Amino acid sequence: MYVPQKSNTSSACNGGPSMKRRRGNPNWGKPEPFVLGPTVTSFDTLVKSLGLSPDQYQNSVRLKEWVGKYKDHKYVPVDLLEAWGFKPLSDI
Repeated sequence: MYVPQKSNTSSACNGGPSMKRRRGNPNWGKPEPFVLGPTVTSFDTLVKSLGLSPDQYQNSVRLKEWVGKYKDHKYVPVDLLEAWGFKPLSDI
């Protein structure tokens, strides 16, 4: 009958006694990287749906109506507000 013999060398690969089991999350307490992706505003979405390029913004009646309604609640480029004579609610 064959009886396997134990070797004197132990390795971490075969689960020998020198292999220590690590427990828990090694990243505990380390801050996670904070990455901001590109932000699409409702202004950008509207401009895209209307098919406008930046040089067409000032001539668009629908965009001007939307800006007049949402200028204090949504992002609108400041130079466009000034071109149409709108005053922003605050200068943040």
